Amino acid sequence: MKNKAFLIVLFIAFISNAQKTISLYQGKAPGSENWNWQEKEMFSETFQTQMVYNVSQPILTVYEPNKALANGTAVIVCPGGGFHTLSINSEGIDVAKWLNSKGITAFVLKYRLVKSETDDPVKEIFPLFENRKKLDSVNAPVVPLAIADGLTAIQYVRDHAVEFNIEKNRIGIIGFSAGGTVALGTVFNSKGSNRPDFAAPIYAYTGALKNTTVPADAPPLFIAAASDDQLGLAPNSVKTYSDWLTAGKSAELHIYSKGGHGFGMRKLDLPVESWIDRFGDWLELQGLLWPEQPTPISAHFKTQKAFKQFLKEKEDNLHYDWAFLKRYELENKNLPAPNSNEKRVIFLGNSIFENWKVIDSTWFAEKKYIDRGISGQTTGQTLVRFKKDVINLKPNLVIINGGTNDVAEMTGPYILQNTLNNIISMVDLAKANNIKVVLTSVLPVYNFAWKPEIQPIDKVIKLNNNLKEYALKNNIPYLDYYSPLVDEKKGFKKEFTNDGVHPTLAGYKIMEPLTEKAINKALK
Repeated sequence: MKNKAFLIVLFIAFISNAQKTISLYQGKAPGSENWNWQEKEMFSETFQTQMVYNVSQPILTVYEPNKALANGTAVIVCPGGGFHTLSINSEGIDVAKWLNSKGITAFVLKYRLVKSETDDPVKEIFPLFENRKKLDSVNAPVVPLAIADGLTAIQYVRDHAVEFNIEKNRIGIIGFSAGGTVALGTVFNSKGSNRPDFAAPIYAYTGALKNTTVPADAPPLFIAAASDDQLGLAPNSVKTYSDWLTAGKSAELHIYSKGGHGFGMRKLDLPVESWIDRFGDWLELQGLLWPEQPTPISAHFKTQKAFKQFLKEKEDNLHYDWAFLKRYELENKNLPAPNSNEKRVIFLGNSIFENWKVIDSTWFAEKKYIDRGISGQTTGQTLVRFKKDVINLKPNLVIINGGTNDVAEMTGPYILQNTLNNIISMVDLAKANNIKVVLTSVLPVYNFAWKPEIQPIDKVIKLNNNLKEYALKNNIPYLDYYSPLVDEKKGFKKEFTNDGVHPTLAGYKIMEPLTEKAINKALK
């Protein structure tokens, strides 16, 4: 994919799902070999969220970003819950999905917890919050085990970095409350390959840590808490920040006046909700949101700043110029009226046409054809600009290519009849203005890298069949790009594409003579 305009779809379309669960230890976890209770889950009316408890066998649940977005960074997520429970959603899964949206691979860690004597662990622990010494005493045997789970998780992710397409030097850890204890515990107790490259203790409790000496090779920290923390933990965050500064290490601290304890990813209608955005800013500043190796996105931009500017421009277009009517405004204004001998031909469509001229410098040499393709467009958007980019230019012929982005659901759910109606409407407009038409097929697509949940094969075939049938019934030339480019799996032949959707120069060289033949036939 060579054209930048199409890249916006990759950031619009991030769908993340738990893909894999990993047992951190073979057999029983060291130090808790005699634990035989089973992990359970409940909804806490007190905290209004889902809680996991009785974890005896630590596991990682992997949440992978879309491959097109992945930047090689990984974060282990440690939910909190006083070492008796895990707030698995707002401090776990929701965080993982946010990380996925930034191209980061997330691993939600279920570390070992104190055994609950009832099926309401929240009710059991709640009185202990008022007696910190007693809570620390109850938790003391488990805290080192939970930290060991964090260290093992870091080691596992680093050992399997290639498998998860991540960089070994970009593995961090974030933890909330007791999970923050685990996160900081990995920093204080790690050496070499099990040390995190960065850490984010969020309203962390440090009183349960025996070792709080800042390591000589301490990683950068992002710290956040609220002044009105009901457990009084804000000073813990301030001291950790101060310790890092005293040791000459990098740290960033955010203390919000309101937010309480356990704000996580909750919606509170308070400024504290922005902590996750500030975390994103910090990750960007550390260079962790921009891949070290080129990806389908980064290969087109020299810096992340340039990419963010591109995204802003595209976002503005979606709000203020949905059909991209201004895209060719200047070119249309400067285009002279056709002379009496000119057979003006316009290519109207999406990235398939817009990329052609970019990739092939000899694009229909000396023919002076006019390209009006816009990457990422659906047929609805193309229909809106048909008058401005076709009728007003007074062509003899328009070649219409559209439907790929409809199937990819770029502007909403795909409905076959709606796409057909859009194309038929363009044909009707062309005929009403004495403009001849060539209808093209949709090119083969096996899957969309940015939307893997969509299954396009049958949709593309059915759309092409309908287009061909309509063209034959209405005596309209039908240009079949699909057949010479499709492989045995009904996807794009690998020798003609780099991404399974867009042609390479070799692909366009297959399309060129077919197009020329269709133009000549239509004009005659």
